[in-house]
Amino acid sequence: MAARIAAMLVATGALLAAAVATAQERVILERRSPYNTVTVTEDERGLRALWFSDGLARQSVIDPRDPDHLEAKYAQAVPFALALAARNERMLVVGLGGGVIPSFLHRRVPSMAIDAVELDPVVVDVARSHFGFRDDALLRAHVGDGRRFVEDARTRYDIVLLDAFGTDSVPYALATREFLESVRRAVAPGGVVVGNVWSRSRNPLYDAMLATYRAVFDEVWILELDGAVNRLVVAGTAKGAFAREQATRRAREIASRLQLRMDLGAMVERGFRPAGADGEGARVLVDADAPR
Repeated sequence: MAARIAAMLVATGALLAAAVATAQERVILERRSPYNTVTVTEDERGLRALWFSDGLARQSVIDPRDPDHLEAKYAQAVPFALALAARNERMLVVGLGGGVIPSFLHRRVPSMAIDAVELDPVVVDVARSHFGFRDDALLRAHVGDGRRFVEDARTRYDIVLLDAFGTDSVPYALATREFLESVRRAVAPGGVVVGNVWSRSRNPLYDAMLATYRAVFDEVWILELDGAVNRLVVAGTAKGAFAREQATRRAREIASRLQLRMDLGAMVERGFRPAGADGEGARVLVDADAPR
């Protein structure tokens, strides 16, 4: 009971912090879309943020004066996927938001083809108008259903980043066994899948999500991030695909090669671990159980 109360207090504190942040920020754009109210704000530091309807979590953050600034801890950690994948030729991002991560990776690895798929056309418009997202021959935004895009994919990707959030969580349809099986089919040999999820304190389906990843992929690890409610679920299609020492070394090599500002090696050394008990005994999410 005490643990449950503590978790509730953590979640409540996070929501209150988000509400305070909202109060301190100036709204510079608000647009209604078929799915959300999309809001862009700027704070006293000049950081620009993208919010969806309830304003409980920032979807993307940029510093317009510094395109390479990555505010969110999970965004700072995503380049780790480059260290794990056998090749860095093609990447799929499900959930564009402000386009911060694909834009950053496109600048750092300009030879890699990146497809980003986003359900909400207003979000894509706002990414282009307020967050510096620019399509070109190798960086393309696709407006459409992310699940259908994956299911219909004819290309196999070295890296798949699942970063689609609604107002409060990952959409159920993007967390089921059937969807993750289609993701696995879209992954190239030696490829890696990275899912951005909220941890147990904010996500009542956390263990079910982990159980579902473990039911589909041969190797599932977690990257915990200091001071963040996000966790990155890292999945591979072969047993023994990951090892902490090798992953840490590769993360340091990637950070050096790409001249990253963050200490990616230290992040991995501290927070990269096998899934362990996460998801053990939890139900696997399936399409038939989708909320009505």
